[in-house]
Amino acid sequence: MSSTPRTVVVTGIGATTPLGGDAASFWDALVAGRSGVRPLEGERFADIPVRIAAQIAVEPGEVLPRPVARKLDRSAQFALVAAQEAWKDAGFTAKAGDDDAVDPERLGSVIASGIGGVTTLLDQYDVLKEKGVRRVSPHTVPMLMPNSPSANVGLEVNARAGVHTPVSACASGAEAIGYAVEMIRTGRADVVIAGGTEAAIHPLPVVAFANMMAMSKNNDEPELASRPYDKARDGFVLGEGAGVVVLESEEHAKARGARVYCEVVGQGLSADSHHIAQPEPTGRGVAAAVQNLLDATGLKPSEIVHLNAHATSTPQGDVAEIKALRRVLGDDLDHVAVSATKSMTGHLLGGAGGIETVATVLALHHRLAPPTINVGELDDEIAEDGADIVRDAPRKLPEGPITAINNSFGFGGHNVVLALRSV
Repeated sequence: MSSTPRTVVVTGIGATTPLGGDAASFWDALVAGRSGVRPLEGERFADIPVRIAAQIAVEPGEVLPRPVARKLDRSAQFALVAAQEAWKDAGFTAKAGDDDAVDPERLGSVIASGIGGVTTLLDQYDVLKEKGVRRVSPHTVPMLMPNSPSANVGLEVNARAGVHTPVSACASGAEAIGYAVEMIRTGRADVVIAGGTEAAIHPLPVVAFANMMAMSKNNDEPELASRPYDKARDGFVLGEGAGVVVLESEEHAKARGARVYCEVVGQGLSADSHHIAQPEPTGRGVAAAVQNLLDATGLKPSEIVHLNAHATSTPQGDVAEIKALRRVLGDDLDHVAVSATKSMTGHLLGGAGGIETVATVLALHHRLAPPTINVGELDDEIAEDGADIVRDAPRKLPEGPITAINNSFGFGGHNVVLALRSV
């Protein structure tokens, strides 16, 4: 174990999202302010109250070999597609152990999912009822396990330092990245491939969320349905996909001459202990997570210039998050460019922290904050708190050393705040 915490950097990124099948197309669509929300087609969605979602832009079957894809739930397919891109982007050309780039005993995988293989579970139950016992796939259990994405990514790269799956609802992807950072800092690993994935666009989860009054029912205008901070917002839009980063210790990255996107400064964690689904209305837990981040890293509020907000487009959650940030950052919040990228991607649940970390990495790399779309009339409480929402068009970020934070919160009161710094 390392006696002093090591610096952790991002050397690779990968994404498959409703906006594009790789990180580059995802970023281009974010900057352009394009919505990935579309009508849900097919008979099984015809009679449900919510008939819109942000479905994946490129089907994983177009990327993965068929024999591989057929043994994986969609959540694992997404994770594998994003992980393969991130691994290649980091400059690795082979599995760990097949060359000298990384020792498999020093390589980890931490890929999270909030729900796991729910579509496999539900679809195979339909097979059992309709076609009988013999037609149920023998791959069902390995496909539906929540750890399946991380396990399959670990198998893909030959990770032996540890394969982990944090499950904390919509905070899962961010918590996975934070866990990976700690693996490197404490000396358990030199390289960890980390992120989040989700594939829950199925009638049952959609109806369940709709009956909770959590989702937008704006079926007639899908591209306008996800509208964080807007007065007319009426809930989130479900999305799917995965975002993955390759993390390395700084010395390991330097030794192999890797390109570095940014540094991961650290994380702040907390729990609301308020309600299984509703956010704590004053933002107490969120504020605690941000304060814990500042205390753990030594960051000053004045150093933070960009925020990729959790901002799901729910009436309570959007307000509570901004109130919490104002409480902790004070007047320094006035100088933070706030982007709510779920306005374009929808809410990927356990995958949100993954793709939004990729977005934050690219915002620092390009020094550009993506816009928040669909904000026609700003919510009165948001306007009163004075947060600087980046609306309609991207905004240049300052030159010199800058820091951004990425917020992820989940049912159960899980709060995760990640901080990243430019290099």
